[in-house]
Amino acid sequence: MFSSIEDVSDRFAEQKYIASRRIATVIYLASRLMKPILVEGAAGVGKTELAKVLAAALDYELIRLQCYEGLDESKALYEWEYAKQLLYSQILKDKIGEVLSGSRGLAEAVDQIAREDNVFFSERFILPRPLLRAITSERPVVLLVDEIDKADAEFEAFLLELLSDFQVTVPEIGTLRARSIPLVVLTSNNAREMSDALKRRCLHLYIDFPDHAQELAIVKLKAPEASHSLAEEVVTMVQSLRKIDLKKTPGISETIDWIKALTLLNLDTLEHQLVNDTLDTIVKYEADIRKAQEELKNHLRDLRSRRPPASGEDKDLLN
Repeated sequence: MFSSIEDVSDRFAEQKYIASRRIATVIYLASRLMKPILVEGAAGVGKTELAKVLAAALDYELIRLQCYEGLDESKALYEWEYAKQLLYSQILKDKIGEVLSGSRGLAEAVDQIAREDNVFFSERFILPRPLLRAITSERPVVLLVDEIDKADAEFEAFLLELLSDFQVTVPEIGTLRARSIPLVVLTSNNAREMSDALKRRCLHLYIDFPDHAQELAIVKLKAPEASHSLAEEVVTMVQSLRKIDLKKTPGISETIDWIKALTLLNLDTLEHQLVNDTLDTIVKYEADIRKAQEELKNHLRDLRSRRPPASGEDKDLLN
């Protein structure tokens, strides 16, 4: 467990994650208070990565539940392994015959079978899904409930009950209580508003896109092979792209992917024709690529205007 806010920052830095003071504070409080964290923010700001780094920093197993429309309890909590139950019943059919041998009628046979329910409806026949795995784990885990805003309101209500007591009742075998309370991280892209009930049970953390200095530090940490000048240009370009109307705003991971691609192509500046061919690394729609091309033109024009002209630089490299 973390000993202080500074300990959070240090351990996250060891995992190559630059945690702001606010992020480190929320993580520390959540680990001490054993409260879930609801992490909100635009896609690509590093919400899922936060949970992964948290697990790595504590050397906990990460258990992930990916939410989607139509997700229900059976997919998130547990299912009965009916095929395994059937296999066992076939193997034990001779024993079943012995149990029923003294029956004097159908009703008595059914009663005798009912008394053996705990044989076939026990934990050995339960197939645990992420939520049940998290609360029955012998060791502490980090439970990531990813994109909770994509799940239905009914599933959110079910999740509230589980997060309140960290236990679940299986009708056939009774209540299963958490052996070790998991650290829970819920992420949301704000596709829909989360209920007040959920927010009341969680510590709230909003993560925004980093400013220029922080993103440059992240890029240097994640792609140390890139030159400083290229990293500076890439971050400046991506920051400007986030200010225009795109269908999908490039996230931090796209920034890192782009600079790694440019470095792989042995480029140390954005003033190269190949740069134009790599824009789909950071923007994912054709209309966005057109806008990104125009923004890149403006960026290169600004670069050239800030330095003395050199021979051959009057040609538009994007045409």
